[in-house]
Amino acid sequence: MTRPPAHKWAFAPRFRRHAFGWRSQQAVQRVREATAEIQKIAKKDPALAATGAVLFLEKVSPALEQVDSSSGAIGTAVNLAIEACAKIIAAAPVDDRTRDQWLDRLWEAHQNDQIPYIECLGDYWGELCASRDRASAWADRLISTVEMVWSANQKPGGYFHGTIACLSALFHAGRHEELLAVIEKAPYSMWHYRQWGVKALAAMGRKADAIRYAEASRGLNDNPIAIARACEEILLASGFADEAYARYAIAANQGTTFLATFRSIAKKYPTKAPAKILDDLVASTPGQEGKWFAAAKDAGLYDEAIALAQRTPCDPRTLTRAARDFATTNPRFAAEAGLAALRWIAAGHGYEITGLDVLSAHSSTMEAAKNYGATDEIEGRVRELLAAPKSPAKDFVAKVLGRTTDVK
Repeated sequence: MTRPPAHKWAFAPRFRRHAFGWRSQQAVQRVREATAEIQKIAKKDPALAATGAVLFLEKVSPALEQVDSSSGAIGTAVNLAIEACAKIIAAAPVDDRTRDQWLDRLWEAHQNDQIPYIECLGDYWGELCASRDRASAWADRLISTVEMVWSANQKPGGYFHGTIACLSALFHAGRHEELLAVIEKAPYSMWHYRQWGVKALAAMGRKADAIRYAEASRGLNDNPIAIARACEEILLASGFADEAYARYAIAANQGTTFLATFRSIAKKYPTKAPAKILDDLVASTPGQEGKWFAAAKDAGLYDEAIALAQRTPCDPRTLTRAARDFATTNPRFAAEAGLAALRWIAAGHGYEITGLDVLSAHSSTMEAAKNYGATDEIEGRVRELLAAPKSPAKDFVAKVLGRTTDVK
């Protein structure tokens, strides 16, 4: 019987050792392409996709050894790829022999990870085992080394790359009390370890103890956002949404932007009024009220958005976009947003502001004013904005506008 030809993965030849130079852009793109290729196959053939995921995890770190990771972009891309691959491998319908071979290959890749790029693979080790018995066997294989490294007889700074894999395996094996006991032997109180204790207590139904355990993890080596998220998750799963919101929502849902933070909380707490969420977020960042403008706009709280933009500096380009986008549908709001953009530019705020930024803000403002019949009023407010006392930024705005308008 002729065997079917082996699947040819497009990503495989691109991830030879030292395939990438120090620039990270191409490497990030290749990692994303590999992940997409594996995920596409997973929709039709989960086992084949898992085979590709194992191959990718073996090849990715050696291929990236020379890449500059200082920006964090490549690390983020790889971590997301590991998460996607781990889920595919864990869910793959394969026999025990195949899974054991996969785990041995992944363990060797994890052990040889020099930079390291696939260190976080240990977080998923219990899931990768796909059964309690296999997870328990891996825990037995690793636990003695973890305890030896953590023993009082060892020199400080000892490290075992399989520590997190061991904790993950103990958790997924259901050996929760033993997991807690092992964590207590750690020479340092680190959230990286103690998060598994929180998970164990929650899995045992000891929700209040889990939250206290998490709170007790705060310190020099803690991760306050991760701790807040863990506690929030426990309370939400227990049906205590109001307590979760009051205690942890803001800390647990910090996004890369103020708008992202607002959206994250609003999505997680649909019963909370957007105005209430916005008020609480504004109160949490005194002196930065203007930065919540986009969140208020996104929630349809237009009056509140303008009030925030007038209190403290807001990015002029964000305000200009609002003026442009709402010039027809909500012209009063758009005009106020445009005026606020001009005000903050004239006050010297904004990053690398150009004459085009000034013209864009002014034209969007006047277009909105025209749409609700307030051209004279808004022109008067612009002139008032640019009146004495003079300043370099204000003079710049006046000069730019003076080329195309009567504003001086």
